[in-house]
Amino acid sequence: MRNVVLYQLLSLDGVAEEPGDWLSDGGPEVFANLGRTIESQDDVLLGRGTYDYWAGYWPSSDVEPFASFINGVRKHVVTSGELADEWANSTVVTAPIAEYVDELKSRPGRDIGIHGSIRLARSMLNARLVDELRLVVAPVLAGHGERLFPDDDVLDRLELVDSERSPKGTLFLHYRRLA
Repeated sequence: MRNVVLYQLLSLDGVAEEPGDWLSDGGPEVFANLGRTIESQDDVLLGRGTYDYWAGYWPSSDVEPFASFINGVRKHVVTSGELADEWANSTVVTAPIAEYVDELKSRPGRDIGIHGSIRLARSMLNARLVDELRLVVAPVLAGHGERLFPDDDVLDRLELVDSERSPKGTLFLHYRRLA
């Protein structure tokens, strides 16, 4: 069965919103870590806000390795409405998310990614639909913004599989959900 893998950029104080405001480590380790994560994915779940924001940016972007990946991958957009922008390989998810993810996991293929989409990621973590977390933790305190883990006990249900550190102090943490 396929795994659902959440990839998220975080500050030390847990902020996941707008990492462009505080993530300053653009070293090769950051892009290599992202490349290892996305090379195993052939489907992505996105929330509506992330989809709308990204549909206006990524189709014309040359920021690699993500641009080629996100433009080519199958995108499953969790929303109750129509998509304003047409972006290649995008499908609206109308079924309840747990049913949809179970069905998607049963199909042949590689991992299913979640990128951005903080509210979707939180709801999937709480519903135990995420199998792995790939966290990129920047050595900075953002101070404000939406957090991935506001008051959840999700970290009690995870085991650390691997960790690395960039020369600038960015942490790359790989967790797996405990059965």
